[in-house]
Amino acid sequence: MSSIENLSQRVSAAFADRAKLKEAEYVAAVRETLALLDAGDVRVAEKGPGGWTVNAWVKEAILLFFGISEMKVMEVGPFEFFDKIPLKKGLEAAGVRVVPPGVVRYGAFVERGAVVMPGYVNIGARVGAGTMVDTWATVGSCAQVGRDVHLSGGVGLGGVLEPPTASPVIIEDRAFIGSRCIVVEGVVVEEEAVLGANVVLTASTPIIDVTGPEEKVYKGRVPARSVVIPGMKEKQFPAGRYMTPCALIIGQRKESTDKKTSLNAALRDFAVPV
Repeated sequence: MSSIENLSQRVSAAFADRAKLKEAEYVAAVRETLALLDAGDVRVAEKGPGGWTVNAWVKEAILLFFGISEMKVMEVGPFEFFDKIPLKKGLEAAGVRVVPPGVVRYGAFVERGAVVMPGYVNIGARVGAGTMVDTWATVGSCAQVGRDVHLSGGVGLGGVLEPPTASPVIIEDRAFIGSRCIVVEGVVVEEEAVLGANVVLTASTPIIDVTGPEEKVYKGRVPARSVVIPGMKEKQFPAGRYMTPCALIIGQRKESTDKKTSLNAALRDFAVPV
């Protein structure tokens, strides 16, 4: 049995029976898991040949960590915090730029070359190299953000800890998320997709491809390289017909061009606000 398998078994056993947290080996398993998570050696979700899978035991460890941690005062210059989870340390050595008053919480992992403006990266989250977390953008607990992603100002990526098997929000490599977008409830934005400003995606939001002669509807997933804007769709209610929110796929980024040029062209050609 590998050390990770042994660790996951001890964490899951403690999650099933919290009385085990009175024993040192189970507390140690929780703390070791959080240290590995903070270092990027384990992660909440990972992509394989069959798609994304959730490591539920890692989320179990996060939930248990809240239980075994004590509230304490933390002072950072003139700022005072009172919480159970400390701030992430070692940013200079990790090659991660965090602009005051941006916050990365312990148990999150940010790859070298990423930039966090005055935004927030919560416990369990992962942010890839070259990614920009812009001002007041929030990367919720356990959200997975790929490499060379741009999260524009005010973007909100929802967090999820319970149930441990629930999929987190996932933003894949080189996606562009426009200002004030909201992505929650485990929605996956696939590689190189572009969300225009104010797009709201939940697990039940219709994501409608309107580029062909007939609409094609997705839920919970934005296909790779799609260019998406907010939309409205008519729906019948007992009191009458009303407009309800949706998202519209209005085009595709081109694979044949440089990714940055392709992004600029998509925004220009489709008049997408960002």
